[in-house]
Amino acid sequence: GWGRGWGGARRSQTLGWGLGECGGFAGLLFGWASLVFVLKADSYFADRCGPEPSLHRNSTGPCEAQDEMLSLVFTIASFMNNFLTLLNGFIYDHFGTLVTRLIAVVFHTTACLLVAFSTADTALLLFPALCLLAIGGIIFLITNMQVGNLFGTKRSTVITLYNGAFDSSSAVFLLVKIAHEHGVSLKTSFLSLSACGSLHLLRSFLLMPRSHIPFIAPPGYQFGLMCRETRDEEKENSGEEERETRREIENSPLEITQGEEGKEAEEGIPSFKECVLSKLYFGQLLWLSIIQLRHYLFIGTLNPMLVHLTAGDSQEVS
Repeated sequence: GWGRGWGGARRSQTLGWGLGECGGFAGLLFGWASLVFVLKADSYFADRCGPEPSLHRNSTGPCEAQDEMLSLVFTIASFMNNFLTLLNGFIYDHFGTLVTRLIAVVFHTTACLLVAFSTADTALLLFPALCLLAIGGIIFLITNMQVGNLFGTKRSTVITLYNGAFDSSSAVFLLVKIAHEHGVSLKTSFLSLSACGSLHLLRSFLLMPRSHIPFIAPPGYQFGLMCRETRDEEKENSGEEERETRREIENSPLEITQGEEGKEAEEGIPSFKECVLSKLYFGQLLWLSIIQLRHYLFIGTLNPMLVHLTAGDSQEVS
């Protein structure tokens, strides 16, 4: 169940705040196609368009050299987003949620500040900024996945919600673009995003565990900062929660086998090495790699493709 009492309220708060975090900050990189319009309007990398860069100021027209540099920023950031996921997982497993999230907050806030204080003359700051933004965002998603463990049989639903919020956060850069068209500078938008780092810190200490949320979360499981009265109340309700958790496990399609059947099932489980070397794994890896490549290629080339199709008409593409 979704929980009841104070424990249920805390779980709901964690879920809701996590959805806002993933939906507003985790996947900003994937809104790159919208941000490119703003960067072009502010003349980022416009000096590469010819001997007279002033002619290209405040222009979203076609410039192959400028498009190549902007695409390179996205390509490197996308690579770092995926390549460092293994390292992020190692840190998360060995140092826990709090340390991992603190790293994410530092990366994400630093990235927003770098973009905010960058200019056309310091456009190279986009390279470290977008890399840090991507790494910090994916860590937010990774550390939020475990919240599903608090909801028993609805665990998969919660994880799916977080993934959907992660993808939806690409709309934030669209809002940045619309705000820019109405006179809000890029600096103001990213300073606002960086200020939200304080919210991430609050959630890390108040509504997230220091280590990990176990699966399945035991009855009366507590996390974050809680007063003594709340802990006593949790203990009083632990009996009822325990019975509810047991009913969920019994009704779950994933029943836990015991005795000889459990031992036989355990013996039949392949090792990690066998899984990695299996044809099924390599097939899945190849399929996912192709899908990811197409996804990143589309995002990275959407802006120059639209500009090319409209011959640089800013009235058609803006």
